[in-house]
Amino acid sequence: MKVAIKKLIKASIDTKQAILDNEALVITIDSIVKMVVPAFNNGQRVHFCGNGGSAADAQHLAAEFSGRFYKNRRALPSEALHCNTSYLTAVANDYSFEEIYSRLVDGIMEKGDVLIGMSTSGNSKNIVKAFETARAKGIITVGFTGESGGAMKDLSDYLINVPSSVTPRIQEAHMLIGHIICELVEAAIFFED
Repeated sequence: MKVAIKKLIKASIDTKQAILDNEALVITIDSIVKMVVPAFNNGQRVHFCGNGGSAADAQHLAAEFSGRFYKNRRALPSEALHCNTSYLTAVANDYSFEEIYSRLVDGIMEKGDVLIGMSTSGNSKNIVKAFETARAKGIITVGFTGESGGAMKDLSDYLINVPSSVTPRIQEAHMLIGHIICELVEAAIFFED
């Protein structure tokens, strides 16, 4: 059992090392921070979406912005789009599960807002449809995916395509990168003189 545990830890470290060694990915993370800071400073919102474990990760990262990361400070306008279960079940029932995020993007998001979609495959139909709606409205799209980027690749203004095809390793890396973005955005907006 210990050998298996160490092998899984090593696989997680290897994925993160591949991110560290990927200069283009590091530059993309930096670019996202430099885009989100002025978005928040200009009164825009950052919304997240995902399915399953990625929905939990989306909700976690939204809470880092709207709650706090390290600093006691004002809330930043951020939410995960799946948190209203009445809405979610009504739209999934009355329309389809593919529509759950795109209808909210159309209804509550505005040009200049940021939509962060998390899908390890990059092919989640409800997130792809949300990104299509976002693109049509001038909403900035950030895709958190696995190695290929899937269908989200061509719909993402910024793409974090973790260099792995293994779902748990991708999700672990998404949280690492998400936390980096949250920490650096918070530090930039609420810097101390």
